[in-house]
Amino acid sequence: MSMFDTVGKSGRSTERSPGALRKLERLNQALRHEEPDRVPISDFFWGSFVRRWRRELGLGADANPYYHYDLDWIVTVPNMDPWIRPFETLKETPEEVVVKTGFGAVIHKHFEFPMPEMRSWEIDTIEKLERAEFDSPRDRRRFFSAGDNQIAGVGDGFERNSPPWLRTVESLRPDFPVYGSMIEASECLTRLIGQTNAMLWMGEYPERMGAVINRLGVYYVEMARAELEAADGLLDGFVIWGDVAYKKSTFMSPAYWRQYFKPWVAKMVEAVHEHGLPVIYHGCGNVNAIFADFIEIGVDAYNPLEAKAGMNVLDLRRRYGHRIAFCGNSDIRVWETGDRDAIRFEVLRKLNAAQGGGYIFQSDHSVSGAVSGRTYDYIVNLVREHGRYPLNLGDSAESL
Repeated sequence: MSMFDTVGKSGRSTERSPGALRKLERLNQALRHEEPDRVPISDFFWGSFVRRWRRELGLGADANPYYHYDLDWIVTVPNMDPWIRPFETLKETPEEVVVKTGFGAVIHKHFEFPMPEMRSWEIDTIEKLERAEFDSPRDRRRFFSAGDNQIAGVGDGFERNSPPWLRTVESLRPDFPVYGSMIEASECLTRLIGQTNAMLWMGEYPERMGAVINRLGVYYVEMARAELEAADGLLDGFVIWGDVAYKKSTFMSPAYWRQYFKPWVAKMVEAVHEHGLPVIYHGCGNVNAIFADFIEIGVDAYNPLEAKAGMNVLDLRRRYGHRIAFCGNSDIRVWETGDRDAIRFEVLRKLNAAQGGGYIFQSDHSVSGAVSGRTYDYIVNLVREHGRYPLNLGDSAESL
């Protein structure tokens, strides 16, 4: 079969393979609560997992799980830093690096360990936070230029001079449904002032912090609008990053979240829907106290549904039916054991959530380096075999 060719308003080629179009239809059918040919599957992968996976499966140094397994969707991130600037290197050795980023955060990255440590922040008082002036949310460098940015550059790995976001979208689009993404105010605060300061100041100065949150809400809604315009029709959906919870409940009271955070999430969802795209909200932790709010504001699917924080996709389906789709919830702790029987039970049980569509299979956060390459290979094959419609779950089948 030949490639399908279309051209966007900007004149850029939006050529897509037949496989990408099939995956897009599969994903969209699931998000419309229809049963496609099979349950969509994808994930977020730690670099340490990818290295282990390549080694254990005897793959080349450039092997990529998304391409190897022909996964069903992928997420991209533009430069969301409040200040667009190169990292300031404060210390660098072969073992570690300490940089100051465009969030004004001083971050220590030890290359032997998976996640970085945020040590301090340029904004360390509420007065500085109230006075802070940021670069334009519509600055074209966010979407069209290479450069350092914290979210793409300092995480499980470490990268300088990340490629232009739009080039990444264009490079992935022939093979995958490609989602853009944007943080919302809560996720910004974690990086801009740290989680401790954010919680402390919300408790000490609730109204002053509320004003800051409103300002950040406007800022990131506008950045999301600019991203959607920069994409010029090349995106297939959108992820909103907004961690607001820990293992037991939300970081702030549900009432405070509803007053200050929720309205801006709703506006971002609205902006994405105006472009005809679905929204997946990514929020870690136990969000049961506010889960119905995400349905109310029109979120199409919720991710990652952390099992380790008490989220259970089957309970949620029984409670909310098909008012929202789900993405994730397969317990990574079970994957990490390597126990095939336990993994099979976990995977097939969670596939019950796909009855009637409305489910994308993924881990309950991301695939860590503690998961063996052969285990992930086994999981993909399980989903591909038992996630075909009509579902074949055997003794693991449950009524929802």
